[in-house]
Amino acid sequence: MLPLFDMMMQAQNGAAMDAIARQFNLAQEQATKAMAALMPAFSAGLKRSTSNPYDFVGLMQAVASGNYARYFEDMSRAFTPEGISDGNNILAQLFGSKEVSRAVAAQAAQMTGIGQDIYKQMLPVLADTLMGGLFKQTTGQMASPVNPFVNTPMGESIQKWLESTGFAPKPKAASEPNIFDNPFTQAMQLMFSMPKQQPTPAPNPFLDNPFAKAFQEMMAGLGQQSAAQQPTAKTPEPPKEEAKVNTERYTEMLNAMFDSGLEVQKSYQRNLEAIFETYRPKSSSDT
Repeated sequence: MLPLFDMMMQAQNGAAMDAIARQFNLAQEQATKAMAALMPAFSAGLKRSTSNPYDFVGLMQAVASGNYARYFEDMSRAFTPEGISDGNNILAQLFGSKEVSRAVAAQAAQMTGIGQDIYKQMLPVLADTLMGGLFKQTTGQMASPVNPFVNTPMGESIQKWLESTGFAPKPKAASEPNIFDNPFTQAMQLMFSMPKQQPTPAPNPFLDNPFAKAFQEMMAGLGQQSAAQQPTAKTPEPPKEEAKVNTERYTEMLNAMFDSGLEVQKSYQRNLEAIFETYRPKSSSDT
């Protein structure tokens, strides 16, 4: 599965940066740098908003039902009022508040010198496109990726420019593991291919779709009893060692799915993390 930065470079058949540059009156290099500056924030938002399986299922259901692939295939749709509205809905889910979005835009502007107002307009556009890319990847619809930084004068120029300003694509491993080699993530592909179901009152995400059920099967395979087998009984708390293994497996999957694909300055990364810590509302488990 492609990291977020690499995935976004494939949007609109590889012409995403051209579309962004035209829309916001930027040079292509500036458009690429602006997008790179926002990918670590999206990566952090995706990981934080899916820190537990319930939230992860909810996000994946939103991806499956939102028809976001159209924005990935044609970014001009993301610039429309409908696209902006859809993008703001995603931002609300990933960032939690407008304050986080504004602070991310301000931090990216400080890092790159590109105007904060441009970032504010760009955020919902990239949110739409990003969700469309996740949908196409998880359903196996992504075309064979092309690396724009290899053997092209423009690509080499952009890469050098990114590196000079604190960003660089991460080096690719010789062989990357397939995160879909387990029943949990394989079921996501199955869920995405299913026809949209009518909503039911107060659904239980661990009983109502194969994606969530497969998560329980994966947990059971690691030693935790599946709650789906006893829906009316309270699930016993797994031993601490089992819980640690399960949490590590889940975190490993999230990190693989939502890797930004970029090397960035540590100070920039810390500042982004501080934004989420400062503005994100506390969950019920924190109170």
